[in-house]
Amino acid sequence: MNTLRKLLGVVVLASVSLALSAQLKIGHINSQELLSMMPETDSAQKKIEKIYKEHELMLEELSVEFNKKYDDFLKKLDDQANPMTPFMRSQKEGELQEIQQRIQTFQQNAEQDLQQQRAVLFQPIQEKAVKAINDVAAENNYTYIIDSAVGVLIYTAPGADDILPLVKNKLGLK
Repeated sequence: MNTLRKLLGVVVLASVSLALSAQLKIGHINSQELLSMMPETDSAQKKIEKIYKEHELMLEELSVEFNKKYDDFLKKLDDQANPMTPFMRSQKEGELQEIQQRIQTFQQNAEQDLQQQRAVLFQPIQEKAVKAINDVAAENNYTYIIDSAVGVLIYTAPGADDILPLVKNKLGLK
């Protein structure tokens, strides 16, 4: 009798497990591949590149200013006819240090600005992609969608559902 109960318990457990696994539908998508296909990504990337180039030009201007003042400082140091006083030397060194500090501050602020602009430009694109993925998942009764771009996907069965074609179709991408 005790063995029969154990056997019945195992059968019930196996039946419940099979029923639950039959209800699970798992798909996967490479979100980075999807984002790279979206035309909005190209225009956002071009805007980021434009901002980067503007930052580079400003940094170049600051570097030219520094180099010019540094060359002028070296010439005055070498001028034997009109030697620089310790006070003037100190002033010129202070100017050079100030420009170096401005360059460092600009580089830090430019990097922060670039990160902020990237976040602002790419957030709507990511939201659009996530909405399309969610819509496809809901329309096709998926329980889970795994992003193979960020997760470590150890194994994908040959018949696994890659929903990228469905999401591309949802977004009107080729």
